[in-house]
Amino acid sequence: MQYQRKPDWLKIQLPKSDSYKRINQLIQANNLHTICTSGKCPNMGECWNNGTATFMILGDTCTRGCRFCNVKTAKYPGEVDKNEPVKLARSIAKLNIKHAVITSVDRDDLEDKGAGHWAETIKQLKEHNPELTIESLIPDFDATPELLDLIVEAAPDVVSHNLETIERLTPQIRSKAQYRSSLEVLKYLANKGMKTKSGIMVGLGETKKEVIQVMDDLLEVNCKVITIGQYLQPSPKNMKVDRFVTPEEFKEYETIGKEKGFEFVESGPLVRSSYHAEKHITKKKIN
Repeated sequence: MQYQRKPDWLKIQLPKSDSYKRINQLIQANNLHTICTSGKCPNMGECWNNGTATFMILGDTCTRGCRFCNVKTAKYPGEVDKNEPVKLARSIAKLNIKHAVITSVDRDDLEDKGAGHWAETIKQLKEHNPELTIESLIPDFDATPELLDLIVEAAPDVVSHNLETIERLTPQIRSKAQYRSSLEVLKYLANKGMKTKSGIMVGLGETKKEVIQVMDDLLEVNCKVITIGQYLQPSPKNMKVDRFVTPEEFKEYETIGKEKGFEFVESGPLVRSSYHAEKHITKKKIN
């Protein structure tokens, strides 16, 4: 199977700076798993130079099988490393990271969906890194209030939960999570005083009108930070790219989002969920 040829604006070179090499060596030496390296993120060098990195907890195997994602899947991924929160916190201290984005696989096999492990991770990060700011990019936890409360009580600086796509395409792309349920998660968190954030991929067959509807839906639940990036097919088994959205279209989405009242709009072909994440903890708009 052949992939679609990428346009010039999506062709990148991975960073090779001394700063990148140093952080990469430390990550490997401490056996950490980052989305930055495993996903070959195009913004890795920029983020690491800004003191931001994205780490994945609860293992590397997900209980769901979303069609856009290339993470391994299994009904029972195995035991959770109870020492992971402390190990991650200590490793981040060594890395001189200023802002950490924490994400995870879905763990539907666990009674609390992994929410307790999440809360302990945030707690340990704070204890070992008092100056660190934290974004938690969480699963939906089946939209269970008691589980979401564990995240609220742990109090990360930003709580992110991605819609991933427009409502019409959600059943085709996400294996279990539902569009409206994810909106309820974001609404619940915002009502509890959390700064919330969400993101979508484009190039999957959506229309401009549907992307704008996503913006309206997020603002309706008081989510004021949005990321919009190009979907890229990670493997032959994943959803095919419908089209490559042009930089001009991304710029238009950015303009529309700001006009609608979002505090931050990160919109571009290479934008990913954690892009400029360190800036999203403030309420100052980026123009």
